[in-house]
Order: sequence, then structure tokens, then C-alpha cells
Amino acid sequence: METSLHRELKLLYAGKQAKSEVALAGYRIDAIARGRLIEIQHGSLGAIRDKIRTLLETHRVTIVKPIIASKVLIKTAAKGGVELTRRMSPKRGKLLDLFDELVHFTRVFPHERLTLEVLLVEVEEWRYPGHGRRRRWRENDHVIEDQRLVSIQAKYRLRTAADLVRLVRCPLPKPFHTAHLAQSLGVRRWSAQRIAYCLHQIGALKNVGKEGNARLFEYVKG
Repeated sequence: METSLHRELKLLYAGKQAKSEVALAGYRIDAIARGRLIEIQHGSLGAIRDKIRTLLETHRVTIVKPIIASKVLIKTAAKGGVELTRRMSPKRGKLLDLFDELVHFTRVFPHERLTLEVLLVEVEEWRYPGHGRRRRWRENDHVIEDQRLVSIQAKYRLRTAADLVRLVRCPLPKPFHTAHLAQSLGVRRWSAQRIAYCLHQIGALKNVGKEGNARLFEYVKG
């Protein structure tokens, strides 16, 4: 089911006059505006990898990727019910979460016809109990009825490998390994490994040796 968040972002990027939900090349496209295909992708980028790769052969494509930076949880007694309570979710999405998905998208991005718009958004998430009124409410026992856009906190337009590198520029030794990257960015080692993998796959990093079991990297000049 299409959420309000999806509809609101589609309207924002495509406008009221754009064609929406268009069948093209065997795929369903969210919208076509000014000759450009618009895809709103709240789910995994990997899920649309083959679709986007095919469409890029003949079309310009913009993927709008929202990352939920903050979320207000709104509880109702039943689907379509009135608000009972609201509270802020402790979960916070970050810009660097993008690399968790780019791991499965580096064969598509970057591309001369592709623009990736990453949005940090605040949303309201409307929930109701998943097992009826008689059962006691539990936080992990719910159905998400809708997500609604509250605000766009930041927007990042990515088209090239250099655009992606700018997201993670930080002080590093030369050469560096992923422990250095993790410390400088303030993330866990596994997250830094994913970032390094993505940048290496798109040609922004080169492997220049090893230090023990750790691979050493340098940025490619360009």
C-alpha cells in the first residue's frame, strides 16, 4: 500500500501535472516529469537495481531515497482511529546509512543518466494493535497504518563518485584502513568496511597494500 510519505514525495518531485504510475519497459514507474523518470524508493535500493539499470539504457532517472532521521510514533486503538498517544522514537537514521544499501547498488551508481536524491526526513508513523483490542498492547505487536511527511531536514544530490566521497571526507592518515575510517567518522568498524567497499567498487578508493590483515586504501585523484 502506498503511504502518505510516498505520495507527498512524488508530488514534491514530479508535480501535479506529471504522469504517475506509468507502465514502461515492463516496469511500473512512480512518475515521469519533464522527460525524467522519478522513482521514490523508501525500501532497499538493491530491490530496484535491475529495474534502474534497464531504464538507464534509454532514460534519465531520479531516485528519491528518504532516510528517516526522526520519527513520531502515534498510537491508535484501531485502524483509522483517533490518536491516543504520541512519542518520539529513539531510533535515528543517519546519512551514512545510505552506504548499507549502496553495497548492493554499486553496479548502477554512478551513471551519467542517474541522479540520487537522498533526503533526511522527519515523519509521523501511525500504528494500531496487531491482534485486536482484547490483547495487551506491546510495542513490537502493531501494524503500521501510514507514514506521513513532517519535514525534510536535509537534501543531498549525488551524481558522481566525487559526490559520494564528499559525504565521508574526514581526517585520515595516508594510507588508511577501515579502523582509521571508523574512528574518524565515529561509526563502527563494520560500517566503515561497507563505506570503503562502496568507494572502492565505484573507483574512488584504491587498494595500496596491507597492514597485518587490514587492507590499506588511498583516495584516487580525479
